[in-house]
Amino acid sequence: MVHPADIPLAAYIHWPWCLAKCPYCDFNSHPLPGVDRRAAARESYVQALLTDVQQQRDLARDRSIRTVFLGGGTPSLFTPEEIARVLTGLRSHFDVAVDAEITMEINPGALERGGLAGYREAGVNRVSFGAQSFDPTVLKRLGRLHGPEETNDAVRQAKAAGFERINVDVMHGLPGQTLDSAESDVRSALALGTDHISYYQLTLEPNTRFHAFPPELPEESVLADIADAGGRLLTDAGFGSYEVSAWAEPGAQCQHNLNYWLFGDYLAFGAGAHGKLTTSAGVHRYVRPVHPRSYTAEVSAPIRFDAIDPSTLPFEFLLNSLRLTDGFTEADFEARTGLAIQCVLPALENARTEGLIAHPSVGRWAPTAFGRRFLNDLQARFLP
Repeated sequence: MVHPADIPLAAYIHWPWCLAKCPYCDFNSHPLPGVDRRAAARESYVQALLTDVQQQRDLARDRSIRTVFLGGGTPSLFTPEEIARVLTGLRSHFDVAVDAEITMEINPGALERGGLAGYREAGVNRVSFGAQSFDPTVLKRLGRLHGPEETNDAVRQAKAAGFERINVDVMHGLPGQTLDSAESDVRSALALGTDHISYYQLTLEPNTRFHAFPPELPEESVLADIADAGGRLLTDAGFGSYEVSAWAEPGAQCQHNLNYWLFGDYLAFGAGAHGKLTTSAGVHRYVRPVHPRSYTAEVSAPIRFDAIDPSTLPFEFLLNSLRLTDGFTEADFEARTGLAIQCVLPALENARTEGLIAHPSVGRWAPTAFGRRFLNDLQARFLP
């Protein structure tokens, strides 16, 4: 039996506009409205978010929201006052923990000077900067509108504003990238002195320009060398890999993402936002209207919930939890799926025999280094 109150609850708030669509991006992002319509469009969207928050207020019942994530798109295209209004609305309708982690994604090229102090005052206590690279030529190939100095300045502003929790996104396996330039990117990120670095490989996602017109990427052997070299630099700097692409100093792991990876629940607000909710009737997903215009027009419509087939729950849980370096506990599996661990034990034992997974302590399973390198193969063992 699943007890919803025992499952952590988060909130995701989507901000859909960008200054330009990056050729590798498959997120739900849209061109920023014209200057003459921009303020009105932002106000309409904020009002829709507040309506959405109010409409979903009964979904959490007596549960407390432990983390909030403001993603996009580019949330920093909205003013600190607009961000504050939405966070205040969220707190007025939900029990948001006093010490909740509240993360905001920020594009270094879409940040007004002094804005970070305003976001801090609005209630944001963790920021994530989409640096991607510190090589100006590579940034242009990626369609990024900022340069390395704008990232450096943004992090300096964040520290001056009082932010202690700061993430920097760095991509590798980029067009024209060499081992030396990839290592230079990691060193530049480390020099910023943040407590969290997301270090992930570029993938050519469907429905992106890079997928339709693939750039020339490093060869597979070079990609492996780049990933290994970056990992060594991060490890030597005192960062630990707690997920395939997430590195943090001790105690600085992103709690919101950990909730995703361990099959926690999350409310969804904003255009195209995805939610997951556990009730006594099972585990359900829901999606908000995708386009900003559709979202603002249809936000008050009844929400459609789709039940997750119980036969797929083991795979749903393991798909993400196996990304974690420390893996998962059997207690978490049973609490969040409502199933006994015995239903996946044969597959776990087979994966252990093949060296893909280990049983490091009583009641815990974790992928081996070999299993992390061949993660897709390990995950596929649990397909229904």
